[in-house]
Amino acid sequence: MNTLKDVDPEIYAAIHDEVKRQQTHIELIASENYCSTAVMQAQGSIMTNKYAEGYPDKRWYAGCGEIDIAEKLAVQRAKDIFGAEHVNVQPHSGSSSNMAVLFSSLSPGNKILSMDLSHGGHLTHGFKKNFSGQLYEKITYGVSEKTGYIDYDKVRKLAKESNPHMIIAGASAYPRELDFAEFKKIADEVGALLLADVAHIAGLIVAGLHQDPVPLADFVTTSTHKTLRGPRGGIIMCKSKYATKIDQQIFPGIQGGPLMHVIAAKAVAFKEAKTQEFKDAQVQTLKNTNKLCSELQSKDYTIVSGGTDNHLFLIDLSNKNISGTEAQVTLEKAGIILNRNMIPFDKRTANDPSGIRMGTPSVTTRGMKESEMSKIANWIDLAITAHNDDSKLKEIKSEVVAFCATYPLYKDLTDFDD
Repeated sequence: MNTLKDVDPEIYAAIHDEVKRQQTHIELIASENYCSTAVMQAQGSIMTNKYAEGYPDKRWYAGCGEIDIAEKLAVQRAKDIFGAEHVNVQPHSGSSSNMAVLFSSLSPGNKILSMDLSHGGHLTHGFKKNFSGQLYEKITYGVSEKTGYIDYDKVRKLAKESNPHMIIAGASAYPRELDFAEFKKIADEVGALLLADVAHIAGLIVAGLHQDPVPLADFVTTSTHKTLRGPRGGIIMCKSKYATKIDQQIFPGIQGGPLMHVIAAKAVAFKEAKTQEFKDAQVQTLKNTNKLCSELQSKDYTIVSGGTDNHLFLIDLSNKNISGTEAQVTLEKAGIILNRNMIPFDKRTANDPSGIRMGTPSVTTRGMKESEMSKIANWIDLAITAHNDDSKLKEIKSEVVAFCATYPLYKDLTDFDD
């Protein structure tokens, strides 16, 4: 990256330092992962120069022959790994994927039944400050206060009482397996459309480790990073009968020219998702999450719902004399990155909640396994216990940095070697 270094040393320095940060910290943010060098090369490619409004073989600009090849590959590979009838690979994000689905099928004021944000839902599922909450009437389901699991009988009751136009099955902070088959039954019983948002669990679904909503739901959306290990972006999968409506809603509905360099990178990621290495990594992600969760549970940390079925879990810190925000700041000082998070029935605010969320996709991609999860759990516990002792946190961070050095991120980023 010598050209960038000469042209814009400030941005070069920021990228250089971010490489260093990612290399020297333990990343436990459940929605993050590391994509491959090949994905980054495609995303940083010359395809960023090309305008390609429209779809393959139906572009508004000339000169799109090679661009069409890349998009067709992305579409076909996504169909192959998910078994979808129709795929649109142009959404800029998971959020814009959800926007297109809602715009294609609902009118302002229609009802959506979705998971409460404070119980693990997502902003685009009806949060009042999001477009979804501003345009549509939201009814929310949540988890049982006793078990931490979704109570499907209550979901059914709410659906029959409210008659929603659409039910959204999906979450950003729910540690248990989603029963898409039961959601489909409920949707059919009340004549509602079913949208499955699998942004967090897409990689697990591809590997056959989580119930698959693609054969069941009218629409399935996902981001392409997280467990899928691709570039930051989104896709929409749907039944063939909705294909035209979805495609028209993406373009010209809510987007102009697609980001062809990102679509090329998506194609690479979808190809990688067919490999045994990818599937093995998804299996290891589940093992690592369960190990990290059980290790912290043995150290008297309260795990929401008592455990996890997927790549993430939530901790209620109420018994640890520290808030989620304080824990996030404390752990960053110790070289461990995760996020504060509300827990179901939280008595604290969203900006300073009782909980933290953590997941293992990133550390798994780096090659860490169960024994490393035990070490990480010990550092987390030491840091939270010593949250008022900066010298102790500094000591832990030095151990974390040395530990991370044994799991290099990208061996070919030689431009950034100090």
